[in-house]
Amino acid sequence: MPFAKPHDDRYENAIDDVIAQCGGDTRGALMALLAANEFLEAQLNDLHAAIETGEVPLRSQPIPRNQLN
Repeated sequence: MPFAKPHDDRYENAIDDVIAQCGGDTRGALMALLAANEFLEAQLNDLHAAIETGEVPLRSQPIPRNQLN
């Protein structure tokens, strides 16, 4: 089944920005997005490992929005 997402102008704008940053090269933009995704996946894997070893404890209470930045 092909990926179907709801229309979202944020995605359209983000795609336009990445393509522009890559000098209009769509293939380059896709490569940049794939590299960014791999980086984020590696960070997530590191975080999961840290949680499993107890290095980063899980919070029992949500973090207030004003403390997220």
